[in-house]
Amino acid sequence: MASVFLYHVVGDLTVGKPELIEFTETQTVEAAIRAIGESTECGIPVWKTRSEKGLIENAEMRRKRFVGILNSLDIVAFLAREECLADQEKAMKTPVSEVVLPDNSLLKELDPATRLIDALEMMKQGVKRLLVPKSVVWRGMSKRFSILYNGKWLKNIDTSNPAANANRPSTSSPVPIRDKFCCLSREDIIRFIIGCLGALAPIPLSSIYSLGIINPNYCSIEASRPAIDATQKLPSDPPAVAVIDPMADDYNKIIGEISATKLWKCDYLAAAWALANFSAGQFVMGVEDNISSSSLPDFAVNPMVTNANTANSRGGIVRPKKFSSRSIGFVSNPTNSSLSVSRSMYRGRSAPLTCKETSSLAAVMAQMLSHRATHVWVTDAENEDHLVGVVGYADILAAVTRPLPTTNPETHSCSSMLINQA
Repeated sequence: MASVFLYHVVGDLTVGKPELIEFTETQTVEAAIRAIGESTECGIPVWKTRSEKGLIENAEMRRKRFVGILNSLDIVAFLAREECLADQEKAMKTPVSEVVLPDNSLLKELDPATRLIDALEMMKQGVKRLLVPKSVVWRGMSKRFSILYNGKWLKNIDTSNPAANANRPSTSSPVPIRDKFCCLSREDIIRFIIGCLGALAPIPLSSIYSLGIINPNYCSIEASRPAIDATQKLPSDPPAVAVIDPMADDYNKIIGEISATKLWKCDYLAAAWALANFSAGQFVMGVEDNISSSSLPDFAVNPMVTNANTANSRGGIVRPKKFSSRSIGFVSNPTNSSLSVSRSMYRGRSAPLTCKETSSLAAVMAQMLSHRATHVWVTDAENEDHLVGVVGYADILAAVTRPLPTTNPETHSCSSMLINQA
């Protein structure tokens, strides 16, 4: 176990974090879209409204008020429903209580003095957010060692039993601000970890294959199937569905993904319409306005997109509603009007984030952070078209918290002698 996780506490990660502003279940989908655009991990915690204003809550009361986490994929899937497409304005005014999936196990409230290793263990078990009281200042000792006292670990402060805390040093704990919290995500944890890779050596330089963290049980959908089928059972971690082309050699080629990451800052209404009417392959690859339907990639289009969804009908001429990958943020260069129908030319930002089995853990973490992604798809080392699995936050946390390999004393002595001789 790396000592960096033992000597740090969750309070160390709250420095500079903004105060949590609760997003309540009575707020609208339209408001949720704005909030998600400024969030981490493409999602926001949703809360029930307080029963009484000014009431001082304990941890159990806050836990009962927490509903779940709403992400961008949940919203697009909701807006793609038939009744929502028929009245988009009404759908945008729908309270998020009708959209979010209730699961109050996704958030855990922790004292700022909780060891970081304990917080990581909780996240490995499925917790996605940590609710930490805001602190004015850490008194006395460095906060890095704030829960060490006379060589013994201090437990979290038990506010219900003042007598149990009487013998504890007042310098070992932060001063909390009443009813003010910040929220830590797994992205925050990974950002902290990547800043102290040296303390975790040699794990960060090991390949993800050798660490055994590649998850082969990923969710997928064939490119020829209707894209809306991907929403029948939305995956929770990571919230992503791989769009694949089954190949002759009994392996899958990934051509894109339908995920919260890719839909994070998109045009939600355009994405919802496309999800309901296009095949999965056409949805992730994007269909440009200047490309005729006869030149589309060889993926079947949802037969429901006939005259049901039309726009700009004038003088009896009915023109089908068009979907552009530009409209949902899939193309990185919107000024390029000379895009051809080849996949490599107009996939743009819709291309999935991938790495190889031989990629190091440090490289994968850097990829995820630079793209603000919750996961990376893993391909075969020899064949980049061969999808073998996915790596997410939970997999990375499992890797960095495993016991570090011990050094053989004899090997160490021999290495020292060789260095001295040199």
